[in-house]
Amino acid sequence: MEKQWFVLHTLTGQENKVQRSIEARVKIERMEDYIGRCVIPTEKVSEKKNGKKRTLVKKFFPGYVLCELALYDEARGVDDKGRKAIYERTWQFLRETPGMIGFVGSDRPMPLKKHEIDAILLDKPQGASEVERPKFNFSVEDTVKINDGAFMGLTGQVSMVDPDKGKLKVEVNIFNRKVQVDVEYWQIEKVAIEETFTEAK
Repeated sequence: MEKQWFVLHTLTGQENKVQRSIEARVKIERMEDYIGRCVIPTEKVSEKKNGKKRTLVKKFFPGYVLCELALYDEARGVDDKGRKAIYERTWQFLRETPGMIGFVGSDRPMPLKKHEIDAILLDKPQGASEVERPKFNFSVEDTVKINDGAFMGLTGQVSMVDPDKGKLKVEVNIFNRKVQVDVEYWQIEKVAIEETFTEAK
């Protein structure tokens, strides 16, 4: 049974809970043929606070978990609305996962392409050099480019700023859908107006 990688949307702060639940229940419910690896990509990041350097483990994109799934039943083709048939066992299993909201990509989510999953899982090997958090000032409606993490290379607009936690929400286009992703100051940079116009052409 062929598995593909999908992005699962979770409640904020419950990524690990979703991962643990899926991994534990796969064995109990004998879902190995339908559910594969479940990953929360992380990296070690160093930052300076009050003159002291500390190393933290940061999630690439909080609120999301990557999971290898046999979701679509190719043998059954499509339904009368032209939608791909899904394996009900997989669908029901995920719906019963505590902390999971849904998929990125609505009720018929698109799997990640090979180059997308490779970029997420392979671009940050163990032992990679640590990144020191720079200090920037951002405001709502600023146009920014994401320079690190799973959404690296995407340009979007800041929709929320949380200076106390050093986090922002940026609205980007993923799989032709507008999605708000959580990022940290050190993961983004402001985009000059000239650069924005150039990208739009």
